Amino acid sequence: MSTFNGLPAHPLLVHFLVVLPPALALLLITCAVWPAARERFVVTLLPLSLVILILTPLTTSAGNALAEVFPPELIAEHKELGETMIYVSASLVLVSALVTAVYMLGKQRKLNAAIPIAVAAITIVVGIAACYQTYRIGDSGARAVWGGTTLSLGPAVTGP
Repeated sequence: MSTFNGLPAHPLLVHFLVVLPPALALLLITCAVWPAARERFVVTLLPLSLVILILTPLTTSAGNALAEVFPPELIAEHKELGETMIYVSASLVLVSALVTAVYMLGKQRKLNAAIPIAVAAITIVVGIAACYQTYRIGDSGARAVWGGTTLSLGPAVTGP
């Protein structure tokens, strides 16, 4: 899927991957450390992580198609970083499954107190890493498109 309604699909799809992984990471961390949030939102973790996992190869594939119109030296870093997003997505699925499993097991029987603490620690590390890598990928793409320059909206408007 390289185009959507005649437009390049990558810029359209990428917005989902700019928002959803960091949002899921924050939700995962919240659910891992706060039992009330886990009780309420745990059912959303796996479906949302699977949506991200499905969107990732669609977005990178559309990006590879779009890359043909850009000079390789401009987009090399973004392309390389973009290929790592599948690992970010997979790690979010695994952590979502882990948080969900701990929740489900905890409802059935008393868990050793170290288990939820270890899962929370893993979730925090993966969540922060997912946010950071998503930022790096997006930043490198923006720099590739805008050439490292700041977008100018024209001269400043001053009063009378």
